[in-house]
Amino acid sequence: MKRPYFRFVSAFLVAVFITGFFGFVSAEIDETNLPQRKIVVFKDGVSDSEKGRILSAARGMKVRKMRYGAAFVAYADDASEIKLLKNTKVVRVEDDIIVEALADVTAQRTKPSPTPPAQVLPWGVDRINADRVWTLGESGSDINIGIIDTGISTSHPDLFGNIKGGVSEVAYTSSWNDDNGHGSHVAGTVAAINNTVGVVGGAYTANVYAIKVLDRSGSGYLSDVIDGIDWAVVNDMHVINLSLGAATDVQSFHDAVIRAHTAGVVVVAAAGNSGGSVSYPAAYPESIAVAATDFSNTAPYWSSRGPEVDLAAPGVSIYSTYKGTKYATFSGTSMASPHVAAAVALVLKRATDTAFDADNICVSEFDVNCNGAWDPKEVQAKLEATATDLGTAGQDDVYGHGLVNALAAFAN
Repeated sequence: MKRPYFRFVSAFLVAVFITGFFGFVSAEIDETNLPQRKIVVFKDGVSDSEKGRILSAARGMKVRKMRYGAAFVAYADDASEIKLLKNTKVVRVEDDIIVEALADVTAQRTKPSPTPPAQVLPWGVDRINADRVWTLGESGSDINIGIIDTGISTSHPDLFGNIKGGVSEVAYTSSWNDDNGHGSHVAGTVAAINNTVGVVGGAYTANVYAIKVLDRSGSGYLSDVIDGIDWAVVNDMHVINLSLGAATDVQSFHDAVIRAHTAGVVVVAAAGNSGGSVSYPAAYPESIAVAATDFSNTAPYWSSRGPEVDLAAPGVSIYSTYKGTKYATFSGTSMASPHVAAAVALVLKRATDTAFDADNICVSEFDVNCNGAWDPKEVQAKLEATATDLGTAGQDDVYGHGLVNALAAFAN
């Protein structure tokens, strides 16, 4: 992916040659100490102008202010980072790492046909029994689901009727239209319209919002993902789906997930495709980490595993919407996660089990605070308790609590 970073480095080297910026005195540059994108977190109460002065004094270059709190994105080399960390008004300096979409690169794409293809029920939506919830009169209406991804196609006949808005956090465009396809695929599994063409999503009347944080190559800066999460909180999402991940734990990333969880947003995330440890943000305890299964309810070798896995869902050969007006078949935990997001939307439409005993003590199994509303941990507990156990009896590192079962979660 082409990055502003490389353009910056070119300009930076010119500045080094002309002005001696950062103290370099020759044209021979130590490439290990080039400026890197950082998230600089300041203490509360520090004004933006003072933050700018602190960055300048440390020879850092501000890129932008982040949506929430006291953080800036900036370029800084090693010496600049050391100076920043010595300032008592700086809390921490973190790498603005690259986050990747978690889909199979060998995806099969379906070429557009002269007429829209007849609607099919994707096997994954069928496997989690979402269609059986529809027969009970619920399909996710009025639930706001943020698809934090590559955007969503604005022209797709199976999507645009349910798209209620969006935002682009990437630098090169203000449009949240999908120029990659991954986000549109995820959105289709969640809420493709029940309209006789193409596919139908698990919660086909839910409201979807395109939160574009990854670029046309399916990758993006962590700071953009964090801003996307904070946008979702401010704009009243009930659920966010993060079919993306990174191998590195960054405190600012965790803090953003915590903010969403605390605000009542259910965070659903793909476990990862490495076959090894669960990626972030799925590994955070505030997220529902989703592993993948195939037609035989078996986890593929590449589905990440570990004690952080909460649930499993279909993630192999998933047919769904794609960029423009196309359809495609993808595999990955990216494809498993939106099945759980759809199940969450259906559960949120179900009345809670709020109950008090004769002494007015809360005795609900799931609404543990008896507030009459679904809190994120309560939704997760409901899905886990009603999941179909797979693999080793009980919770395990491969399938978590088992295959998500939307019908059991909604009806029981």
